[in-house]
Order: sequence, then C-alpha cells, then structure tokens
Amino acid sequence: MKDSTPILEIRDVTKDFGGLRAVNHCSFQVQRGTITGLIGPNGAGKTTVFNLVTGFLKCTGGQILSHGKQIGGLLPHEIFRRGIVRTFQIPRELRRMSVLENLMLVPSNQVGEQIWSSWLLPWRVRHQEQDIEVRALEVLRFVNLLDLKDEYACNLSSGQKKLLELARTLMAEPHLVLLDEPGAGVNPTLMNQLVEDIRKSCYEKGLTFLVIEHDMDLVMRLCNPVIVMCNGEKIAEGSPQEIQQDQRVLEAYLGGQNQ
Repeated sequence: MKDSTPILEIRDVTKDFGGLRAVNHCSFQVQRGTITGLIGPNGAGKTTVFNLVTGFLKCTGGQILSHGKQIGGLLPHEIFRRGIVRTFQIPRELRRMSVLENLMLVPSNQVGEQIWSSWLLPWRVRHQEQDIEVRALEVLRFVNLLDLKDEYACNLSSGQKKLLELARTLMAEPHLVLLDEPGAGVNPTLMNQLVEDIRKSCYEKGLTFLVIEHDMDLVMRLCNPVIVMCNGEKIAEGSPQEIQQDQRVLEAYLGGQNQ
C-alpha cells in the first residue's frame, strides 16, 4: 500500500519578527513525487517559510513535519541529514573551486574529513573519493555540465550556476528539494535545460520539489499543484489552470496581467 503521508506538512505555522507577523497561521502540504509551486507577491512570506523548514529560523507557533515527524526546532545540518535540501535565489557556489570539486564536497561524513584517516586508512580515503568522483561525474552528465567539470565555478554563467546548484543538491541524495527562484537570471536556452532537469529529477529519480518562483510562465509549465500565499497566509491551492482562474489570486498577485 502506497504511503500517503505528506513529505512535508506546514501546520498552523506563525513567525513573528518583533511586532511584524511574516507568516500567519499558514498550513499546507507537499505530497511525495510532486513539483509544487509556492507563489505570491513580494513580502508574502514564501522565503520565510523556506527558512523555517530548513532550520534557519524557528517558528513562533505551529508545527513543521516531514514524513509525519516533527522537524521544527531542528538545526539546519540536522534537517539536511533528514534529506531536505535547499537552493538560494543567488547561487552560493564555491567560487575558487572547480565544478567537480563543488560536487565532491557535498557528501557528509567523508572519511578524509578526519585527519588521522589520511595517515592510518589512506586506502579507504582514496576508495571513497573515487566513488564520490564517479557519482559527481554522473550528476554532471545528468545536468549537462560534464564538459565544464574542470572550470572554476566563478566563471560559469548565471544559468550554469543554477544548474550547478541543482547538481549539488542531487549529490546530497535528498528526498525534498526547496528551490528558491530557479529561473532568476537564466536565459531561455538554459531555462529549458533547467526545467527538463527538474522534471527528470522528479519523475526518474523520485525527488520531490517545492519551488518559489515569480516567473508565472515557468510556474504554469513546471508546477502542479500551485500554492499561493499573501500576507503570510495561504489563500489558494490548485492546479495551474485553477490558480489562473482564481479571483483571489488575480487580485493578490497576478493583478492586471491576467485581466
């Protein structure tokens, strides 16, 4: 029997910054195997939700659950180890390292991180590094960055850096990936590549995605369902077609674009 437990559940969550309430009794679920969109006007609370889910902020109230278990209050590295990984609107690549090295640093608990292992277990360190390199090369091939494996990350274009961020998340072998503005600064050609990679990651590798994005064309072609926030609250949820026709969404976010 297929497990119907949501991979992520935001349950009556609030977040206050002094006298400002950024998230106001917000509740929604992300189901396994979906590419779920999270949209809303600037200041709607979307990025705050991402920061709450990934442990960079603590909830004022409510619960955050993954696979039915409470993760609110855990530290970022503890949430990472539970298979929840995020990207940022501005890529945070290791600029003076190669594309390949950026990926090889991702796996946690590497033997070579312990200084004594290099002296006492050099064969084990080499074997693990070889395995990680093979996996990194496979991921780079998957996102069409293999030809740039030896290039410094700082020399990549904006779109290539977004592909690199996606590749780094794949190296972490996550269950849930939170993408923050994947389309920002990406040219149409690389955008098509990014969309295809996200779809393949979902449908072939079994990853689940929660995507913040302002580009409505991208949201409508990539995400289903779409969740809409405004003033810290969820105001609508549905298929792209339903969201496009929802009057609350038109008034709160889409505005005159669709009228």
